[in-house]
Amino acid sequence: MTKPATQDVRIAAGAGTVPWVLSGRSAAGLRGRAARLLARLESDSAPDAGDRLAEVGRSLVAAGAAYEHRAVALGRDRAELLAGVRAIAEERTAPNVISGRATRQDRADARPVFVFPGQGTQWVGMAVELLDASPVFARQIRDCEQALSPYVDWSLEDVLRGAPGTPPLNRVDVVQPVLFSMMLSLARLWRSFGVEPGAAVGHSQGEIVAAHVAGALPLEDAVRIVALRSQALTKIRGRGEMLTVLAPGDQVRALLADWDGVLSVAAVNGPATVTVSGDVAAMKEFGAALSAARMMRWQVPGVDFAAHSAHVEDLRETLLDLAAGIRPTRGEVPFYSTVTGRRVDTDELDAEYWYRNLRQTVRFDDAVRSLVADGHTIFVECSAQPVLTVGMQDIVEELGRSAVLMATLRNEDGGMGRFLAALAEAYVNGVTVDWTAAFA
Repeated sequence: MTKPATQDVRIAAGAGTVPWVLSGRSAAGLRGRAARLLARLESDSAPDAGDRLAEVGRSLVAAGAAYEHRAVALGRDRAELLAGVRAIAEERTAPNVISGRATRQDRADARPVFVFPGQGTQWVGMAVELLDASPVFARQIRDCEQALSPYVDWSLEDVLRGAPGTPPLNRVDVVQPVLFSMMLSLARLWRSFGVEPGAAVGHSQGEIVAAHVAGALPLEDAVRIVALRSQALTKIRGRGEMLTVLAPGDQVRALLADWDGVLSVAAVNGPATVTVSGDVAAMKEFGAALSAARMMRWQVPGVDFAAHSAHVEDLRETLLDLAAGIRPTRGEVPFYSTVTGRRVDTDELDAEYWYRNLRQTVRFDDAVRSLVADGHTIFVECSAQPVLTVGMQDIVEELGRSAVLMATLRNEDGGMGRFLAALAEAYVNGVTVDWTAAFA
């Protein structure tokens, strides 16, 4: 069975979250270490100061090897952290404690797959806390802003902060470059803590981020593709819609037969999650057919165009021209294509590939199956909120395999506390983490 997505750890709002990292060779050893730490700290009369809390955290990280039984207490003050350590010592659950057994430790599959979704993960203010709390994240955002500057007339950071006079986030030629920058900066943040991807996979425009992370495209080329093609999409706005349907692909395709040529399967995200794309009028008729068949569906928010449909063919020459100068290279990180549904050599990611990326069905289901078949068992969705973990969980369960599925941030929960909780989830499942970066 699949392990659920990242634990819902709740940390008080604001910056300054500190991780206290513990491990033991056995469950009893972990409890004993927590009990000894608790006894020492409860007798410590030092004031509750942030530097003192960080000093304890730093000493725990420097104390020794990371053993199989692991736990991380997260908190912003002494009382919260001590309560977490007490819960570990007593082997109880607590809202600020993440624990687990790192059975994947030192295995090849302990390096996670970085997963990059397409449009739809955005929310107002999603980057503000990390911009203020993480120099690594902020630096990558600035690099993206500089790379974007030849193609846009707005400031990336101003849009993320919601500054007056900036264009709306729901505009396709704004939201796609913004989400590209957001996802890439989150990937950079993971890597700054020593978490290197074992593979990269992207959904629709998320493939552009995946290609850069894999080493196939320099930042300048990746930004050129995402900026110019999002501007090209404005030419087909208002003509189409996209609809997510909770039903097996075969059933959805059977219903689509009456709208052949005007509606098509845009993406297969799991065994029972399909996105349909096409003409507005036909989509209304199709929605009525779904209601009659009692199939749950919803319109993809903020999308008034039909990507991955015949509408994209009107943009073919434009899309080929804008990517004509791209010279992809063979990257170091395995790249799993959602155009082909399998691993591909990244030097194949030429202009024609990026046209197919926008025109053809997104074969995310097939790509995840290929990843699992190749032994990948840990997946990290690098986005402002998780949208692909449910589909991935369904795929893994259908295959009868075991995997760990994690989110990075969540809607309205985008600070370092949330990120450190995701990092802790990775750590307790055997991923190598450089915790010293938390105390730099």
